[in-house]
Amino acid sequence: MPMEKPGVENVNVLAIECLKGSSKADEWNWEMLQTGDIVEELRIGSSACARSPFKSGRSGVQKLLHTAFKRNESSITVRVRRGRDEFVELQACIVPNDAAGRKQYMLRSIDDPNYAVGFVDRTESECFELQGTRSTRVVTALCTAQLKDGYVSYAWEKMMRDYLPIPNSSCFLSLLVLPSAPDRVAAHYNDLDDTLARANAWLVAAQASGVPIVFMNVQTEPLLTKISGERASSTVNAGSLSELSNVANAGLYGFEDYHGVDIGVVRSVRLWYAPVAGELPVELELKDADGRLGFAISRTEEGFIYISSVMDVDGDHQSASQRAGLNSLYRAASEASKLLVVSRVANEKVLPWMVSSSGAIRCYDTVSLSQKLSLHRHALKPILIHVFLWDRNCARSAGVSHAKRPPPSVPPSPPPASSPTAAVTPQPAFTPELRPSSTHSDEHGGMRISRDTAGEFSFRLEDLSLAGNNWV
Repeated sequence: MPMEKPGVENVNVLAIECLKGSSKADEWNWEMLQTGDIVEELRIGSSACARSPFKSGRSGVQKLLHTAFKRNESSITVRVRRGRDEFVELQACIVPNDAAGRKQYMLRSIDDPNYAVGFVDRTESECFELQGTRSTRVVTALCTAQLKDGYVSYAWEKMMRDYLPIPNSSCFLSLLVLPSAPDRVAAHYNDLDDTLARANAWLVAAQASGVPIVFMNVQTEPLLTKISGERASSTVNAGSLSELSNVANAGLYGFEDYHGVDIGVVRSVRLWYAPVAGELPVELELKDADGRLGFAISRTEEGFIYISSVMDVDGDHQSASQRAGLNSLYRAASEASKLLVVSRVANEKVLPWMVSSSGAIRCYDTVSLSQKLSLHRHALKPILIHVFLWDRNCARSAGVSHAKRPPPSVPPSPPPASSPTAAVTPQPAFTPELRPSSTHSDEHGGMRISRDTAGEFSFRLEDLSLAGNNWV
């Protein structure tokens, strides 16, 4: 309700107009000048003083401010009146108001440089209406208050180097599963439920083989492609929202853009997972007498690289893997029915990352990885590898030598119940036996998977000392 002031004449006064709000936590208070306050007195510097009524109103005050600013007298005290007998003062400085034009000035608070006010000509009755009661003004200020956004500079390179467990590399692991195309020309794709089932099968099969990973989340990921109209299993008409139900479970749906081009949306699935107890860095120091690193690598059907065999001695001295504690860690994994999965080599991920529409898993082959490790050995350059852990205590009990940085802590957690795409059931406590049909023991007591293929290509080395193992 506006403040009732009986007998108020319609006289012109100089009033306050708030231009910029405060940035302080206690932003609004009654002691700050507000729009509609009536200016009673201006004291510029230590001598000049002007009182109401002001000659020529706002334009006359702007001239006073301009003269004072040219004389480098920017200090000013403003005394205002609310109603009949309430007065408030503001200590401020005179600054140019470029938004209002040349030779125009505003007052910036000394206590809060972000708070600024200007002057405007109004009648006394208009000022009383703006002032209203104390509660009305607070409610009005609350309704008109707006939150402002901003930008904060961030030292990304430093943070990625200093705070990530593995410098400049994330610990988020995922597999992108494309919808399956039943025919060779990929004219049609299976629906979303089929793609989710394939992602689910991959996760459970990897766990069953002994890969120590847990489910984290699953999401659909649309991929755009140019198609012909008949290839899409469903189409969307931009003018009809009712047709959206037709694409709810489609593996590929299409729509026509503004230029008449048929755009297809491939509904892929991204499966997020994590190692049960994080990743452990293991550094292998090399010596001139090392003829081998002392371990062999293979690959699971799901595309994971793992250590399939170890050796304790290389000639007459310990192997590099034994000195680093990798042999003990390998045996601990075998006793726990787990595979010692290699997740990174020289901080580069060597994990499967995609399943194509033909069903082939994109992953790293063991031949090129063995060659890279062999080059490290010949160059006598230390090798830093990361392995998946299934129990944090196993690293300490195995006496593994690792880098200074601790392994990342990724606690397994199921997705929120409201997630519409959470079709994969989390299995944080699943500890299966190794699949007997795809593994067998080698002469060192370890277990390896005999099949080592991706799609139609095989990377096995049959002429090595142990068939199916890539020794380095």
